[in-house]
Amino acid sequence: MPRPQWKLVIHGGAGAMRPAHGDSDHEQRARQGLRDALDAGAAVLADGGKSVDAVEAAVRVLEDDACFNAGRGSTLNAEGLVELDAAIMDGSNRRAGAVAGLKTTRAPISLARILMERGPHVFLSYEGADRMAHEAGLEQVDNSWFVTGERRRQLDELMAKGGFDADVKYGTVGAVAVDTSGHIAAATSTGGLTAKQWGRIGDSPLIGAGTYADDRSAAVSATGSGEYFIRAVAAHQLAERMRLAGESLQEALDGVLEDIRELGGLGGMIAVAPTGEAAWGFTTRAMYRGIADAETRNVAIYAEEDER
Repeated sequence: MPRPQWKLVIHGGAGAMRPAHGDSDHEQRARQGLRDALDAGAAVLADGGKSVDAVEAAVRVLEDDACFNAGRGSTLNAEGLVELDAAIMDGSNRRAGAVAGLKTTRAPISLARILMERGPHVFLSYEGADRMAHEAGLEQVDNSWFVTGERRRQLDELMAKGGFDADVKYGTVGAVAVDTSGHIAAATSTGGLTAKQWGRIGDSPLIGAGTYADDRSAAVSATGSGEYFIRAVAAHQLAERMRLAGESLQEALDGVLEDIRELGGLGGMIAVAPTGEAAWGFTTRAMYRGIADAETRNVAIYAEEDER
């Protein structure tokens, strides 16, 4: 019996991309960043590796790419600092790791992976999470390493207007994959909202909201207005629409996005099933995205592009 075909889907955030960036080279660099992330994840899967290794590898690339709101190039909070959130989940056993409020850990998704594997906890935040990363030997950097001039400009502009990021512009990053054993995994990483206050945490590191994986249904990573994805329990809702209601992967994804739209939120989602089926969608003007399998590798940004 032939082994299942592997598949990898990534996103680099949903939003209004064209007006958000004045850099004429940004789009070209962002597309290359998506290709690099696909290459990293696909190399794992093509060699028969695990889906959880592939999503970590893909997200690590996006965290180091200043084009995206994760790791280096993340948005700044109201105090001018970067605070990082991430989560990863293995669909074969539903183990998960999540971290929030990191200020010095270069690779948040790798810390989430370490937490998932070492336990006993699922979710760590702020100083305790950075301390665990240091003790685990993950690279630590000064918070200024994450900061770019463009993100500083965006913060200054927003604070001059009142200091609340009501528009979805900068997104987050994520990856979902199915490997040749039919196991799935999901990973998500973000810098959150520009000018966020009071230790705000969005949906990305919340298992079942922005990140979820279950071999009985789907692996999901979300991006958008996080508060609405939390209220909708978006990623878990998608999986349970498939498992309990019998919806197809695309039907379930579209239904969740419509539920969030009715609540007043916008954004996007990517998902894969153990069968190798993939789905994605977004209710914003654009979503950085890419898909790879053994035969194809494509990236796209705007709604009018067809990357399938």
